[in-house]
Amino acid sequence: MRDTGTSEYLDIRGLRHHVRHWGPRDAPTFFLLHGWMDSSPTFQFLVEALEQPWHIIAPDWRGYGASEWLDRPYWFPDYYADLDVLLDRFSPDCPATLVGHSMGANIAATYAAVRPQRVARLAMLDFLGLRPPPEVDAPMQLLQWMDAVAARPQVRPYVDAAALARRLRMVNPRLTLEQADFLSRAVSRPRPDGQIEMACDPWHRVHGPSLYHIEDSLSAWRKIQVPVLLLIADRGFVDERMGDDPTELERRIGCFRNRQVVIVTDSGHNVQHDQPVQVARALEAFLAG
Repeated sequence: MRDTGTSEYLDIRGLRHHVRHWGPRDAPTFFLLHGWMDSSPTFQFLVEALEQPWHIIAPDWRGYGASEWLDRPYWFPDYYADLDVLLDRFSPDCPATLVGHSMGANIAATYAAVRPQRVARLAMLDFLGLRPPPEVDAPMQLLQWMDAVAARPQVRPYVDAAALARRLRMVNPRLTLEQADFLSRAVSRPRPDGQIEMACDPWHRVHGPSLYHIEDSLSAWRKIQVPVLLLIADRGFVDERMGDDPTELERRIGCFRNRQVVIVTDSGHNVQHDQPVQVARALEAFLAG
């Protein structure tokens, strides 16, 4: 039977959070931080591919998975403060190793820059920032946010887990039938009408009212002193956003002083699904560092 870890619930800044643990509590520890519209079970295949014993701590961010949902707009900086409390709880006496995918990598990298004493190592899975459409200006961004808030975002229902599994494989054909079936059950929740929905508050789909500026991220990344592993999918979001602009790609990678870059082959953005063995080997080599 698959070991899906154990659950712990705790109050973090007034919200009930779910934290998943895998492995023995006395083993070396690292944190797995999931991405946008995802939750902690996304790392199941990666955890199974690890060869060494680890204590792995994987929270569901606020509004995701089994953590409390706000049912209103979210403020991104809250994730940094939530992570601060998590590390106070689970790594109070020593710097933590953070492994983040996508949005989780974004949070972990900025946190490592502003709380350098709290982070020992950082691994970023297929994330090097966004490239917002150039035609979107500040007034347009604000207007789009106001319209989205007024309309209230809706979650998409699925008849059953099989329907969601088909949708997951349509979005990512690299998923096996077994993987899609597991994810469809692990990252969803039942609805009162008997259908299911992704366990992600639909308010996360409402982008914030302020423009995203990549220079803010680059400034933070330049401050990071600890070893950084950049795991980049050969067919992922980094490639989609900067594959045609090698100068910009190198500019972003060059912000990290103490870095290793590993290309995950035959993989889309969700490297933890598509190539868990490659990711596990690269991570364990990096953590053994």
